[in-house]
Amino acid sequence: MISTRGRYALRVMLDIATNQKDGYVPMKDVALRQGLSLKYLEQILPALTKNGLIVGLQGKGGGYRLTRPAGEYKIGEILRLTEKDLASVSCLAPGAPKCEKRAECKTVAFWEGLDKVMNDYMDSKTLEDLL
Repeated sequence: MISTRGRYALRVMLDIATNQKDGYVPMKDVALRQGLSLKYLEQILPALTKNGLIVGLQGKGGGYRLTRPAGEYKIGEILRLTEKDLASVSCLAPGAPKCEKRAECKTVAFWEGLDKVMNDYMDSKTLEDLL
């Protein structure tokens, strides 16, 4: 399940893409338009800026803007960045301890297939597609 953090990050990115024109988008404006807590958005923004998805400018005329065109942002990239993982089951999560039953597990191929379908779908959609 995608958490609030991932859903809000996607909404922030879409709002910035919609409203940046040639400038920066104040986060208080995003919070108002999206009906989100500015305090919570301030917890999400560092991950987006640290990983180069957005860039911020402080002071008058400041805010945030995308670092590349909306069509170059895959939805999967944004969600994988803001979620711990997108694995359907804990044993397939990145860094999960090796499962002792994996060799005889009759369901692991199903879960791997589900994860592939989900990731392929998320990577086939961009911010531009959602605009």
